[in-house]
Amino acid sequence: MTERRAILGGSTFEEQIGYARAVVDGDWVHVSGTTGFDYATMTISDDVVEQAERCMGNIEAALAEAGCGLGDVVRVRYLLPERDDFEPCWPVLRRAFGEVRPAATMMVCGLADPRMRIEIEVYARRGALRIEAVHGEAALEQWRFVHNETVPPAAMSLDEARERLGRYRLENAYLGEVLVGCSTVRPPEGEQGVATVIARVLPGFRGRGFGRALYEKGLAHARVLGAGVIETCVLAANEDGLRFAGKCGFVETERYVLDGETDLWIDLRLVVAGS
Repeated sequence: MTERRAILGGSTFEEQIGYARAVVDGDWVHVSGTTGFDYATMTISDDVVEQAERCMGNIEAALAEAGCGLGDVVRVRYLLPERDDFEPCWPVLRRAFGEVRPAATMMVCGLADPRMRIEIEVYARRGALRIEAVHGEAALEQWRFVHNETVPPAAMSLDEARERLGRYRLENAYLGEVLVGCSTVRPPEGEQGVATVIARVLPGFRGRGFGRALYEKGLAHARVLGAGVIETCVLAANEDGLRFAGKCGFVETERYVLDGETDLWIDLRLVVAGS
């Protein structure tokens, strides 16, 4: 039976009108026309570029909940009341879709609320991502491969990976039968209950929501273990990893070089809205 699932984004309009932010229908994800509201506060900026940025953030969050990402988008529609507002938004749209290149249409039309200056609708087709806990030597070797490919300065032996498996929760992610990433969850420690969640995706599979899916699953496990604070760590040279951490809400707390090494590492902490 084909999966059909509604994803709600928190907008009051969804309840008032009777629709969902997105609908998963098998491999397809249909994201409703999305505007620049902050759904937590139902406020919206007057600036069209800021609205476009918030639109993309809202869309990305819906896609992540559906198990995919901006890299899976195949069609996008841009709706604006004012033709001249479109070009200022191009840099925002190019950052989101410059490498993806979905089919696109721009239309000039009225929107439901006069405060809305841009609305964006997307269709995406997701792959079948599967995330599994590491069990057995073969799976551990796959986890080690992803770890060493994504963090070469911290490459570890199989014995070192075994030691990690004894202390942490390790998981692998597969697209069908193809290995695409892995994750590590270090259990909570100290009075604050600080847990560390690290998601890694092989370069050829980035930008498709796999890192977000790994991170969300790791985060859920850390919270089940009683984590009060969530941290992650990224090699400073890993620009993709730093951008991903920023999108997930992490902020830098410390930079350091390990004894006897030269590579710079960055610790980051998850900032919860309102905290």
